[in-house]
Amino acid sequence: MTPAAPVHGTWEPRPAARWEDAFLAGNGRHGVLVYGDPHADRVVVTHHTLVRPDGGDDDRRPPRLAEALPALQDRLLAGESTAAEEFTDGRPLRWVRPFHPAFQMRLDRPPEAGHGYRREVDFATGETVAARADWTSRVFVSRADDVIVQRVTATRLTLSLALDHRLPGAPPGLGVGHGTVRTPDGALLSLRARYPGGDLACTGVTVAVVTGGTTTLTPPGVRVEDAAEVLLLTRVRRHTGELDVTGEARALRELAADGYEGLLGRHLAAHRTAYRRVTLDLAADPAERALPGSELLTRPHSPALLERLFAAGRYHLLSASGLLPPRLTGLWTGDWDTAWSGAFTTNANLNLQTASAAAADLPEVTEALAALVHRQVPHWRDNAREIFGTRGVAAPSHTDGESGHTYHFSREYPLHLWTAGADWLLKPLLDHDETRGERDPRTLAVLAETALFYEDFLTRTDLDGRVHIVPSYSPENRPANASWGAIDAAMDLSAARHALRTAADHHPEHATRWRALADRLPPHRINADGALAEWAHPGLDDRYDHRHLSHLYGVWPLDEINPYDTPDLARAAHRALELRGPENDSAHGHLHHALVAARLRDAGRVADALGRVLGGDYFHASLMSAHYPHRDVYNADAAHSLPAVLIEMLVQSTPGRLVLLPALPARLPAGELTGVRTRCGAAVDLAWTADGTATAVLRPARTLRVDLRTPSGAGPLDLTAGETRVIRLTTRSPSQLPPPREGIPWHPAP
Repeated sequence: MTPAAPVHGTWEPRPAARWEDAFLAGNGRHGVLVYGDPHADRVVVTHHTLVRPDGGDDDRRPPRLAEALPALQDRLLAGESTAAEEFTDGRPLRWVRPFHPAFQMRLDRPPEAGHGYRREVDFATGETVAARADWTSRVFVSRADDVIVQRVTATRLTLSLALDHRLPGAPPGLGVGHGTVRTPDGALLSLRARYPGGDLACTGVTVAVVTGGTTTLTPPGVRVEDAAEVLLLTRVRRHTGELDVTGEARALRELAADGYEGLLGRHLAAHRTAYRRVTLDLAADPAERALPGSELLTRPHSPALLERLFAAGRYHLLSASGLLPPRLTGLWTGDWDTAWSGAFTTNANLNLQTASAAAADLPEVTEALAALVHRQVPHWRDNAREIFGTRGVAAPSHTDGESGHTYHFSREYPLHLWTAGADWLLKPLLDHDETRGERDPRTLAVLAETALFYEDFLTRTDLDGRVHIVPSYSPENRPANASWGAIDAAMDLSAARHALRTAADHHPEHATRWRALADRLPPHRINADGALAEWAHPGLDDRYDHRHLSHLYGVWPLDEINPYDTPDLARAAHRALELRGPENDSAHGHLHHALVAARLRDAGRVADALGRVLGGDYFHASLMSAHYPHRDVYNADAAHSLPAVLIEMLVQSTPGRLVLLPALPARLPAGELTGVRTRCGAAVDLAWTADGTATAVLRPARTLRVDLRTPSGAGPLDLTAGETRVIRLTTRSPSQLPPPREGIPWHPAP
């Protein structure tokens, strides 16, 4: 029997041989990578707090450069294009503390014949299941109880169980200690790994509840023979000194009394509810929907693949978000040498990964991002004071989740010069608030501090009274004819204008002053190629072949440049997008390209960017993605960003505008998207058919008039809180950039 509806999960007919192919589960704190081998089952355990200290805390403060800033500004404004290369305190490049796995749970069984092997992960429940003959292993990570739960069953189950820290890249100086204790109902296992050179450690505690059979200590593990079931509950703690293992075990044993089904039931109330809020059906072939993920990945043009990657992206994004938002690797790694430290790279990757949170109705993701931001605001103040000599805040380009200080920078990547970071990181929080019609006072407070930063920083004025952003940095590019630190990068200008004007909207006591300052910033420049220039300062030439699209911040995620209000700038932005090269084929570059193209109503360019990712072998069998083609470097950017692209090509919104089907690729002639949240306060269900008709059902939560834009036409639409509206339209593709003709009816129905 083949599925008649999209599949909310994936499966494989073989165990995972590589950790990259292991199925994933998580609750935003703990994560697991599940291999599913019935003879040598491996479950790698991770936790968001596990970052490896390496000493050198004195170098993890922002550089004290404020006194030297005026001289640097003088030199840059005088035309010394390499002056910023000397704006440093001379320290070598320091990476942020690297993310690492805790350990693996090893379950070894005697080799025996079997048949019918299958492993699968259910996105709606968060359960991974592996089965062969009468052996079954189930694993989930409880969002309700913050515990990893595994149940293994078989007829006369025999296995050896141990916690093992020996994973690739584990440093030789770890102080490892094992504990194994026999208990009346099974056993207690613990593993402590103390980092070299200090008192900081991480400890994992596993309670094994064994039903039937016998349990024998085989330090550092246990052996179970002839049992009917083994239930394992595991937690990881990062701590100083020694952990109270007895207390941890007592808490786990109390949870174990509820059994697997009781624990799963509590977890489902949180996880399944969140996962099911938004769904995408692309009318895919039922036979393709039934394929294992690895085989489906060989069919890059299949709508079934997009359906499954949309579902997997939502699942992985939700599972990685809680205590913190997703890292470069989400919440998962099987290697201590994680690429780019497994950090939060905030100048592109983090916002791309969380781009769907507001529209895809995942407040859990936005709340995790907010937790990271608000926890680090004191460090952001240090950055502003020490580097720029200002009040307010300046966000770093990289963080390990603990420190928000700017200390990761070099001559080639002078990330400490980036001033757009606070606005960029606050934008998703503002979008989230707009979908719900209420403001988080914490976000508004940080927004005010961002405006204060610009008040103090924007001191350089030309003869026309314009203020200039100097030094200015466009992540992670440089002008073709100048060095990395320059003047008036487009992203910095857009961020400053947005932060000042948005802060003014919510802080009337400062509104006049902040709006006046925003109005004095230079406008964007259109270069000789007809493209939006990456640097507005005259004489700085564009370098087009680059993975980042920082200069198009005004298009996405901001609303500063759009085809409706600023058509000339939109054309220039589109020309800049046309000229942008793929550089090293980083996945985040392709999907960032697609998000900008969707805002500019270029369905063909959206389809091309998606095709490069789907056809470039970026996805592992786990449906987690890689940074480069051919599954090179485990990285969550593509997996987590893809749902945002699919939503943006179907539904876009601002507080006063709703855009339906702005960039529908021709290869997706029919489908249905349900549950999308909009910034104008209406939930939207959108369905379109191969005959060119479409229907949108709007459920507004507040009363207002919006500017409705569809392929059928444009005009005002009045929405009343609590009153459902049905909009009938066509899927006819709009012209690429000019706004649709006014006055064409779209046949609203009550």
